[in-house]
Amino acid sequence: MCGILAILGAHEASPARRDRILALSRRLRHRGPDWSGLFVGQENWCYLAHERLAIIDPASGDQPLYNGTKDIVVAANGEIYNHEALKKTTKPHQYHTQSDCEVIAHLYEDVGEEVVGMLDGMFSFVLVDNRDKSFIAARDPIGITPLYLGWGSDGSVWFASEMKALKDDCERFEVFPPGHIYSSKNGGLRRYYNPPWFSETYVPSTPFDALALRAAFEKAVVKRLMTDVPFGVLLSGGLDSSLVAAVASRHLANTKAANIWGKQLHSFCVGLEGSPDLKAAREVASYIGTRHHEFNFTVQEGLDALSEVIYHVETYDVTTIRASTPMFLMTRKIKALGVKMVLSGEGSDEIFGGYLYFHKAPNKEEFHHELVRKIKALHLYDCQRANKSTSAWGLEARVPFLDKEFMDVAMAIDPAEKMIRKDQGRIEKWVMRKAFDDEENPYLPKHILYRQKEQFSDGVGYSWIDGLKENAERHVTDQMLKHAKHVYPFNTPLTKEAYYYRMIFEKHFPQQSARMTVPGGPSVACSTAAAVEWDKAWAGNLDPSGRAALGCHDAAYTAKPAGADANGAAPHENGHATGDAFPKTSKPIDANIQKSQAVH
Repeated sequence: MCGILAILGAHEASPARRDRILALSRRLRHRGPDWSGLFVGQENWCYLAHERLAIIDPASGDQPLYNGTKDIVVAANGEIYNHEALKKTTKPHQYHTQSDCEVIAHLYEDVGEEVVGMLDGMFSFVLVDNRDKSFIAARDPIGITPLYLGWGSDGSVWFASEMKALKDDCERFEVFPPGHIYSSKNGGLRRYYNPPWFSETYVPSTPFDALALRAAFEKAVVKRLMTDVPFGVLLSGGLDSSLVAAVASRHLANTKAANIWGKQLHSFCVGLEGSPDLKAAREVASYIGTRHHEFNFTVQEGLDALSEVIYHVETYDVTTIRASTPMFLMTRKIKALGVKMVLSGEGSDEIFGGYLYFHKAPNKEEFHHELVRKIKALHLYDCQRANKSTSAWGLEARVPFLDKEFMDVAMAIDPAEKMIRKDQGRIEKWVMRKAFDDEENPYLPKHILYRQKEQFSDGVGYSWIDGLKENAERHVTDQMLKHAKHVYPFNTPLTKEAYYYRMIFEKHFPQQSARMTVPGGPSVACSTAAAVEWDKAWAGNLDPSGRAALGCHDAAYTAKPAGADANGAAPHENGHATGDAFPKTSKPIDANIQKSQAVH
């Protein structure tokens, strides 16, 4: 990931202006610690600042990037996976670097704003055309990469990867919507990504083809092995991350990356000592043959990191913060090993109905429309968590499930085939499990392939959520919660935990524009109205954790984990891991070590 900051229509030439823009860009340097760049347009009408995380062409791919005549300039965040194909199938151009993002400037020279529909990848970018002083900004179809849009009091338009670069200088700012382009020529935002399955009335009818779904997913994973730096995979031991790891491990040997970094995939998992994820991930890693790294954290370490997590992830949403904190802690340790890119499993639950309330879907039409609603909101939840938790330490997360081509295949499947039918042996995400249930050449052990997901943050350890709630009880009184609607009239917190996160958020981001970027409404189970509509028993639940599964989950969430005490804590001190948090086998990666032991 990288960090971008753009100010268009500024027309201020003072040294103080340049210094201010450099200072604001430094707020994004955690996203791109490898190099900084700044382009200033003629007559100071535009500024493009870039903080680079070097993944492709580390030696010469510094940004901003230019077309052949250098009158088109682009600052981009993300990866364009089809850049080599685009170079071969479009007009020949003189390329200055091997960067995957340089193709954007050249394609714009050929086709103008239609360039956005040609890109296959995750991206946010701002492009300036100095020939007529016009500009565009765009964000990838699902919003894997973050982008914010703001307006200055001087009439300038601002864009930034994170709102911390806008909050003090813009009169107003908001989330830049995924799948949209902002055009100065055509008067603002318009949607460019609108596949048939996005429609509120369309219901797909394509029969489930296991081999077609498997092939599409394998292609999505393989294209994300495009890298010039050490990489690995986040492995929780659940279905989604395990499939990503299994496919990546199986195909790694045939990639360019294998020639550079070796043929053994590295995998990473985090959890409280004895957590379900650690155990399951260890088994998967052994089965598929990765070089596995386990990281422990304690509840107290997680609590100590909450303010930093909220600052980086830029939200007060309860489930996002619960899940972001272990990811934030793990990323720091991964980066210490010299790794700069990881594959991750976000998006599967939204595409296939993996959340347990989908058990209650009354028909295939409502099942499908709820999938679409959740996919359209991913940029406010899982994408934001995965991107910003990792970018906080200069690590890039790639998400194969949100591949544009794969989603077209998966979302064309008749939703009747995706629905949960326990009487027929179909649990959630059955089509994905079936697609990779290969008897002759198994991708995963059967019990892992058909393992039911641990809900939300429980996988890292059952005492994590309990610890967060107990911490909130110490900081938020009954009286504070009683008057919450007066203190926070917008998105009023309904629990002490939500109130505590809101307090921290407001310290970092006191602006009204900032609080409005976070999804609103009462915190109900699974954060969706559909859960309540399908089963009224969800309505009274204020905890968004999947512990409110109401009998859907095979394991009772009131049951204690093995070895737990009477309060449900693990047998070590108050549920906290003890001893060295770093695994003894983890050592920093050196570029000169043998390929067989290099990070992938």
